[in-house]
Amino acid sequence: VQLQASGGGLVQAGGSLRLSCAASGSIFSINGMGWYRQAPGKQRDLVATITSRGSTNYADSVKGRFTISRDNAKNTVYLQMNSLKPEDTAVYYCNVYGVTMDFGDFNSWGQGTQVTVSS
Repeated sequence: VQLQASGGGLVQAGGSLRLSCAASGSIFSINGMGWYRQAPGKQRDLVATITSRGSTNYADSVKGRFTISRDNAKNTVYLQMNSLKPEDTAVYYCNVYGVTMDFGDFNSWGQGTQVTVSS
């Protein structure tokens, strides 16, 4: 299963960006989708996740500013980021896990998309 992420870029503090991540391949079902980020010299941290039933979870640092959503028909997960801060600068990675058509498990990562917030 392959993931294609898009939507990163350079934005001023207070601005907004929307990330997208589309999954393709031998997909039977998707259980969970999420976004993680990694700033230079730091570990990769959870930003937000969403289950197949639409339950969401957010890092405390992004609550109230970021919204995760998914389009099951398109196997796509989105991250709407508002009120961006310089500390949100990082490479953002999408993650999708589920079941393949031959009933194996998959856990795939996107290639990463850079988000840079200037002060």
